[in-house]
Amino acid sequence: MLDNLSSRLSGVVKTLRGQARLTESNIQDALREVRMALLEADVALPVVKQFINDVKVRALGHEVIGSLSPGQAAIGVVYEELTKLMGAQNDALNLAAVPPAVVLMAGLQGAGKTTTSGKLAKLLKESQKKKVLLVSTDVYRPAAIEQLKTLAAQLEVEWFPSEVGQKPEAIALAALDHAKRHFHDVLIVDTAGRLAIDEAMMAEIKALHASVKPVETLFVVDAMQGQDAVNTAQAFNEALPLTGVILTKLDGDSRGGAALSVRHVTGKPIKFIGVGEKLSGLEPFYPDRMASRVLGMGDVLSLIEDVQKTVDQEEALKMMKKVKSGKGFDLEDFKSQIQQMKKMGGVNALMDKLPGQLSQMAAGNPQVSDKSVSRLEGIINSMTPAERKNPDLIKASRKRRIALGAGVQVQEVNRLLKQFEDMQKMMKMFSKGGMGKMMRAMQGMKGMLPGM
Repeated sequence: MLDNLSSRLSGVVKTLRGQARLTESNIQDALREVRMALLEADVALPVVKQFINDVKVRALGHEVIGSLSPGQAAIGVVYEELTKLMGAQNDALNLAAVPPAVVLMAGLQGAGKTTTSGKLAKLLKESQKKKVLLVSTDVYRPAAIEQLKTLAAQLEVEWFPSEVGQKPEAIALAALDHAKRHFHDVLIVDTAGRLAIDEAMMAEIKALHASVKPVETLFVVDAMQGQDAVNTAQAFNEALPLTGVILTKLDGDSRGGAALSVRHVTGKPIKFIGVGEKLSGLEPFYPDRMASRVLGMGDVLSLIEDVQKTVDQEEALKMMKKVKSGKGFDLEDFKSQIQQMKKMGGVNALMDKLPGQLSQMAAGNPQVSDKSVSRLEGIINSMTPAERKNPDLIKASRKRRIALGAGVQVQEVNRLLKQFEDMQKMMKMFSKGGMGKMMRAMQGMKGMLPGM
């Protein structure tokens, strides 16, 4: 996510950090790099100009406090201004209305409105315990109606039927009446999109808005469109009283222009970001955390939240006891660790939230990837329960059978067993309180178990 922008700005941060004193000259040099990085990331030109000017004014007049070097103080200014640019704080959904609270989803075709409607339903159901009703008014694409019906079944939330030939306004009003009579907390209305903005689409969505009077009108936009995403957001904002924006496919966007521009251009907050295809891949947008990620500082808070949401606390406690005792950690335990990581979005999602240096180190290791971790799981699945519990049983003939079952070379099985042996040694050191020894051992273990 935002790899290109992050690597460029991380370089500027590194340069600034080494400055003993800040002058107009070295700030000018740094800001020139920042300007180029933002323009390459497809950030809107007016946004770049405003941002550079704000940073320059603040950096030159900034008083250095405490033990911070001038360079560190300047980085603080860049971080604060980036955060301010994206909205300063998280704007949560405002569902304070007489139920059902109506959420209207707007946007162009292909932006991911239907999938995002499902993701939002899941988030509201699980995190806020809301009773949600989903409805599609996209009468131009039968596949969109069918997709929402399928998502509702997967999520175990109620779906209101609609079909081609009905009027979008009539569908929405019927769904609203159903939601009132069946005591739903939230009604999410998925609307039709076009490949480009046209008068008919805008007239239709304006009529829908007037009929159902939503408390939230969310514009769903594909972050990979870059500058086009911002222009489209502006057009919708002029036609509708938008309350917020959802940026989808942010994990596939290495530039980041939309994330940095859309709030400034529309004046509307980014409420959520879509990451990945899974229905759990919708996250509240925190400008401060995104600024930290863009500057290569990682997003440890979101990582902790992911762990709290997905990791089985009881299993984690059992695992901790095994680590402390230095006994009993076997390949079955390792497999369960891989599965927990998959629930969190996999290795790539984990690395995306790590500070830049750690992320780059992991990215440089070919064994640290979703593909390689899935291969490890396949190797463990090819073992018998006895072999997983006691890897010492695995000799040459067993290795050949396991490799054949997993569709890999015998060397891959050997590598896994070696990594596992190294991990066990490290855990024994940890259990004996030898933190220093363990850290030295880790530095020497280049083939550490991915994800551990």
